[in-house]
Amino acid sequence: MFRMAVPCITAQLINALYNIVDRIYIGRLPDGGTAALAGLGVSFPIIMVISAFASLIGQGGAPLSSIRLGEGRKDEAERILGCSFSSLILVSIGLTLFFLVVKNPLLRVFGASEAIFPYADQYLSIYLVGTIFVQLSLGMNYFITAQGFASVSMKTVIIGAVLNIILDPIFIFWLDMGVMGAALATVIAQGASAIWVLFFLFGKQTHLHIRRQYLRPSRRILLPVLSLGLSPFIMYTTESLVQVAFTSGMQQYGNDAYVSAISVINSCLQVLLMPLTGLCQGAQPITSYNYGAGNTQRVKQTFSVLIRCSMIYCLGIGTFVMLFPSVIIRIFSNDPQLLSIGSYGLRLFLAGIFIIFLQNSCQNTFLALGEAKISMFLALLRKVILLIPLCYLLPWLIQTTRLLGLAPTDGIFLSEAAADILASLTTGTVFFFRFRKLMAENPHRQHS
Repeated sequence: MFRMAVPCITAQLINALYNIVDRIYIGRLPDGGTAALAGLGVSFPIIMVISAFASLIGQGGAPLSSIRLGEGRKDEAERILGCSFSSLILVSIGLTLFFLVVKNPLLRVFGASEAIFPYADQYLSIYLVGTIFVQLSLGMNYFITAQGFASVSMKTVIIGAVLNIILDPIFIFWLDMGVMGAALATVIAQGASAIWVLFFLFGKQTHLHIRRQYLRPSRRILLPVLSLGLSPFIMYTTESLVQVAFTSGMQQYGNDAYVSAISVINSCLQVLLMPLTGLCQGAQPITSYNYGAGNTQRVKQTFSVLIRCSMIYCLGIGTFVMLFPSVIIRIFSNDPQLLSIGSYGLRLFLAGIFIIFLQNSCQNTFLALGEAKISMFLALLRKVILLIPLCYLLPWLIQTTRLLGLAPTDGIFLSEAAADILASLTTGTVFFFRFRKLMAENPHRQHS
């Protein structure tokens, strides 16, 4: 698991650099850095939706292909791979055309003021052209990891991230392209990652190959893929809805500085959760393969290691955030107002990180076991059922009752922590009962 997890964690952290590096450079633009940060913040929901479709097909198909390999059905695994590949291409075309048409009114709804809108529009106009690169590099990379090639999967992300880091200062400052330069650097980097993924999956080293006879989309194959991928898809799309709730709420109860702050804080959350996601991705092929092979004991051992490592990480990173929040915010900007709002808000926002390891470990293990319905419900629970309503309810409640002398913006910060705690406790309880039943009833079971 560690041989699989370390490259996955590295890949997740490096993957975060795509958005993080852009924001670090943009936050230091000599004119309008804070407004430009807010512009990226309001465009982020659309970016999340694009990534969601890559996960819908990639994270839906990859575990199924692993299970088929465990069953010894390689042809079926390659059918899943080929169908997923062609579906990602079709989806990317549809997404590009759709968002190019509707992006302007969407950005207004997401909280883009007159000062913020030009930056968001410039970034998205270029980013959307590279949608196909996002779909292929992100979606197909799951199939590389699922075969056990974690180091190759990590290189996919490294190639893109390093290229992005190199190109960002060239386009943003040297060529004086500003926000447009950041978007162009990202598109080129994602294109390089996509080429690397396809080069591997069409090559000789991979166990599963993209074959011409399996490229035609098949309803029989695609429906189970979409069913299993619905859980991570919901996670991404609801994250998009959450961003809308955050940015519009901060614009309503605060100002552009609060929009910038919540954008930076959310970026911090994404980075801090990347190691947890990497651990889960490292455990997924082992869990799926051994579940398909009937090795129940190995599935149990894998989960035990996963949840213990996740818990240790959350306790450590949570303590650091509570003690040194300004260190993290200062990475993005030295603006005094942003530092003040961000440092205070980060503590409130991440107060639930100490327990979120339960949510991540249990939900992703359900996904690896092919439990689509439960995984989907748990994804809905944290974001849709809890977080989004709390994001609107808490600031209104605080404003109405003047609860504990808090500001309405504090309610928006606290909504994340409250949802994390409630969802983690619920997920852990469901998993405790359901996992034992799954192990006992495994149709492939050889021994316990």
